[in-house]
Formats: sequence, structure tokens, C-alpha cells
Amino acid sequence: MKDVDHGQGGVRRSRYAVAAVFTVHGAVTGSFATRVPWIQDHASLGAGQLGFALAFGAFGASCSMPLAGRISHRFGSRTAMRGLIAMWTLALVLPALAPNMYMLCLAMFVYGASAGMADVAMNALGVEVERRLGKSIMSGLHGMWSAGALIGSAAGTLAAHLGSDARLHFALAAATLTLLGILAAGWVPDLRPQADEEPPPRFALPPRSALLIGAVGFCAVFAEGASLDWSAVFLKNRMESSAGLAAATTTGFMLTMAIARISGDAVVNRYGAVRTVRGGGVLAVLGGLLIVLAGHPAVAMTGFALMGLGIAVVVPLCFAAAGHAGPNPSQAIAGVATITYTSGLVAPSLIGGVAQATSLVVSFGLVTALAFGLVAFAGVLRSGERAVRAEVSSRVEAVPGPRP
Repeated sequence: MKDVDHGQGGVRRSRYAVAAVFTVHGAVTGSFATRVPWIQDHASLGAGQLGFALAFGAFGASCSMPLAGRISHRFGSRTAMRGLIAMWTLALVLPALAPNMYMLCLAMFVYGASAGMADVAMNALGVEVERRLGKSIMSGLHGMWSAGALIGSAAGTLAAHLGSDARLHFALAAATLTLLGILAAGWVPDLRPQADEEPPPRFALPPRSALLIGAVGFCAVFAEGASLDWSAVFLKNRMESSAGLAAATTTGFMLTMAIARISGDAVVNRYGAVRTVRGGGVLAVLGGLLIVLAGHPAVAMTGFALMGLGIAVVVPLCFAAAGHAGPNPSQAIAGVATITYTSGLVAPSLIGGVAQATSLVVSFGLVTALAFGLVAFAGVLRSGERAVRAEVSSRVEAVPGPRP
């Protein structure tokens, strides 16, 4: 791949542009999450029907992700990013229009497919900018996604508090975010294939390296999905806490993740991806043990905060390692993203099933065991770490002047 206008604005401008795209992507997710109760009431769905329909979002994402690389190859990364981010922001309006479960399933499939393709494209661009800078930025980019999700969630909470119709709320949010997304995507690197470069296949199995990296991401996303969906329930049912304190636990978990991601690049650049993930795994295991052994709400809340802190940078580093591991970053990132999305789909229902058969304590014992996988298997991220170091070395070698 070549950048047709690499010299025009510089890498720093590209970094800010990709960060803005991540923020817009997160804001769509945050906006949607706050109005799920409205969507449930509008479509007259029970809890089981709602869960079934929402699963189509992850299904759509898993099906569409392999297409992102081919779209970028065909149209160039900048045009592709403009189209995919606009498709994703506009897809926000669809779930609120669904009058029943069947239409909501279809809407969620399109919503998830749009999310997945935009996700792969923006992560591939993030990897390219990281390669040019020669230092880790992926954690910070995902931190901007978390910040966007918090902004979208705050706006959605206000809309819900005011009793706004979600169709109007989503239409206004989609219009605003589409404009911002297209503007931001206009400044990302414009990568185009070489004349003799073959287009990537529409659907292909990810390389083996991506499967191993995806397994590490699976552990982190499983813990994330379990904590997001079940932390408040754990506090309310197991600790007999108030609804407000239970909700604050989930908010605290999200905040620690956002803070850790935004500040995580400094840690990665100093200690490397492998040691950072191993250290995060230790924190996540410690947090899981506090949750399992908690006899007081404060202990459980501390455990969930540590869990968020420990797993925050894992998925960004998995995407970075996959993108650096082979000649086709989009295909490798799509493979890792498919595995992590599957984990996010499986985790909440599996935690609920285990809890129903045993208890939530046993469920989070399973989460803790998977978190230990971050400590045990962090070494698979070493390939991405080597690639970044090699880029730094090549830049040093390119600088003229005396050598020490």
C-alpha cells in the first residue's frame, strides 16, 4: 500500500484525525446503549426477545468485518473510511424505527455490520499511523473511543431524562455524528494499493498469528462484557446494595477503563506490550479475587475498578499486534476483531447461565481464571512489539550524522 499524499499534512494530523474517528464511533455506541429500554418498550419485547434481537448486532459485525479490507483496497482508505463511518453513524436510527422483534433483528444486523466494518478500517489506519510514529498510540485511540462512548451516553441519559422520543434523539445524533465523522475521515492517511497488488479476498480465515492474538483479546473482552453487564447485578443481589451504588460500580468500571486507555500508551512505550499486558493481567486477577471474596460492597467495587484497569489496554494492543504481524493488516485485524466480538456476545449469557446453575461468585471465578490467561499468554503480542521497535530503528538509521 502507498499513501498518495503522505507529505501534505504530516503524521500528527493523521493521528488526530484517526482519534476523532474513534471518538465518533464510540459516541454512536454510547448513544444507542442509553435508549435500549425505550427500544424494548417501543417494540413490545420481553427480556428474552430483546436479548435475542441484540445478539444480531454481534452477528452482523462478525459477518461483515472481513469485507473492510477489500473495501479499503477498492476505494482507498480515506474514501472507504468516509463511507464506512457515515454508514455506521446513520445506522443508529434503524433500531428505534423497528416496530417488532423481527424488524429489530434486521436493524441490529445492519447496525452491527456497519459497526464492524468501520471498526476494522479505523483500527487498520491506527496501526498505520502507529507504524509511522514508531511508538504505541493504539491504547490512546481506544481511550478516545471510550471517551466518545461516555459523551454519547451522557447525551442519551439527558434525552431519556427529558422523555425524548428515541427516533428524534437518534436522528439528531446521527446527523451530527455523520458530519463530524466525514470531516474527520477527510484527514486520515489516503492509502492506495500498488499497481500489481492483489485485492484481499472477500472472506478468508485469519492467519494463525491472529488466532493466537485473538485468544488473548477473548480473555479481556470476556471480562469486560461480564463486568459491564453483571457488575451492578452483583452489587445489588450479592452485596444487597442500593440501585444507585450498584449503578456507580458499572460507571466506575467504565471510567477506570477510559482513564487507563488514554494514559496507557506511555506505559506501553516504556515497558512494552508484553509486560504491560502481563501487569494488567495481574491487576485483573487481583480484582477478580476481590470480587469473589468480597464481604462488603466497597471491596467488590474496588475489585471491578481493578478489573477495568487491568484489561483496558489489552484489546488495543491485540489489534496493534495483529496489524503489525503480517502483510495484510485489515485481514489480521478482522480476525482478531471477530474473535473479540464473539467473546463479547458469549460472555453475558454464559455468566448468566453459570450464575443460574450455581452463583454469581462462581461466574466471576470463571472470569478471574480467564483473566489469568492474560498473564500466561501475553507473549504472543511480541511480534507487534518487535515491529514498532524496528520502525524506530529504521528512523534512527535514516537520520544523517555521526554515529556513536
